[in-house]
Amino acid sequence: MNLEETARKIRTMEIRGAGRIARAAANALYVHSMEEKTTDLVHYRKKMNEAADLLVSTRPTAVSLPNAVNLVMRPLKNESDFLSARQNLEKRALAFMKRSEEAVSRIGTIGARHIRDGDVVLTHCNSEAALACILMAHRQGMDIEVYATEVRPRNQGHITAKTLSDAGIKTNFIVDSAARYFMKEVDLCITGADAITVNGSVVNKIGTSQIALAAHEARVNFLVAAETYKFAPWTILGQRILIEERSSDEVIPAEMKNALPNVTVRNPTFDITPADYVDLIITEAGVYPPEMAYTVIKEQLHWDNEDMTSDLPYCEEE
Repeated sequence: MNLEETARKIRTMEIRGAGRIARAAANALYVHSMEEKTTDLVHYRKKMNEAADLLVSTRPTAVSLPNAVNLVMRPLKNESDFLSARQNLEKRALAFMKRSEEAVSRIGTIGARHIRDGDVVLTHCNSEAALACILMAHRQGMDIEVYATEVRPRNQGHITAKTLSDAGIKTNFIVDSAARYFMKEVDLCITGADAITVNGSVVNKIGTSQIALAAHEARVNFLVAAETYKFAPWTILGQRILIEERSSDEVIPAEMKNALPNVTVRNPTFDITPADYVDLIITEAGVYPPEMAYTVIKEQLHWDNEDMTSDLPYCEEE
């Protein structure tokens, strides 16, 4: 796919899931660099920065997207030779894609250690990382059962349920609002994350915070599986993550909306789960309590306050 097609598919959620989005963005930058005809460094840098801005603008909440773009793009501003600039950027893009794929596998191995034989696990949305933990536990011979939510209005839970069923895992498919009702039958909750703030709060698919609250009330452990590049460095300075709202057409058809002139349909894609409701965050670098999110940002993403420069391709406001 070229740059414009990738951006369109990310925006319309044909490409969805924070890890998949990040890899698609890195690949788009790689392809765009390969297709760029110029041999002038200034022009090349301008074109690549424009490409980065386009990609980052597509999904404002998924921190994996700007983090992936930053990891590929940041060193470009210090390059002094066109050929090396292009080669290095393409190497970084390929390296990120490989790192992302390996991270999911590593998270699955680590996360499976936190699932016991006989556990009933509840998961929400369609997270590669969360599913990796469950699938690995199953491959290791554990007898587990899963509750998978529907995930309205885009129904990502249908993908999760099929993945689990295809793997031979006993799965209960439930509507989102039934999560609290079934929590009494659950031993463990595992979800993914689209972003994690410096204080350990987790931004994930709408409905996650309600599940976390129900788990907290029922004293059921709530684990988050997420690659380290989903941590949000900019929250160190108190910047907030934009919670994306999507079209009302995803919720009700246009003809119904026209018949309800006094009704406003609100369709937030994500919500924020407070760190107090998160027991552990499973990453490819290890397992952390939410209070150690700053450590992940500093040691794994190599960020500190001095890196918070205004020219980064990431803008957040709530």
